[in-house]
Amino acid sequence: MRIRRILTAVIATAALAGLGLTGAATAIAAPQSAPSTVTPYECKQGGGTPAINEDGNYCRGGTQDGQQID
Repeated sequence: MRIRRILTAVIATAALAGLGLTGAATAIAAPQSAPSTVTPYECKQGGGTPAINEDGNYCRGGTQDGQQID
């Protein structure tokens, strides 16, 4: 009888842990994508520096790092 209770508790704990991990994986698997281009203002607001005179016109640094500036 005692073994049955322990086994039931272990199975219930494993099932709940599995549900928690599944929810966390779903939340991590859906990141928000950055826009393909940003304005010089958006680049500065994100903490970056617009490199407009360089090839490709990219934002350097900050949250928009590597995004092309239009």
